[in-house]
Amino acid sequence: MMNRDEYVQKLKAQLDQWNAEAKNWEAKAKEAQTHMKAEYEKQLAALNSRRDEALYQMKMLQNASQDAWMDMMKGADQAWKNMQDAFNKARSHFEKK
Repeated sequence: MMNRDEYVQKLKAQLDQWNAEAKNWEAKAKEAQTHMKAEYEKQLAALNSRRDEALYQMKMLQNASQDAWMDMMKGADQAWKNMQDAFNKARSHFEKK
């Protein structure tokens, strides 16, 4: 089982990966034709909302006491699952031709 620091590092690495890909999508959205731009912006907004939720949960974990962090991990896991779902949905829109 991971300790808190290892778990937070894992979350940070995943978040960095998502942020890098989202940055590429933001550039793509800026170049998109009008009819696609609104859809791209909608997907980015959903992704950013989930990212903020995941980041909040990660910060809560970092600041939790040693005893409390295991209980809080469930909330963080759910936030990360929601982020992954939003990310996959956004990816499907951005990878359309």
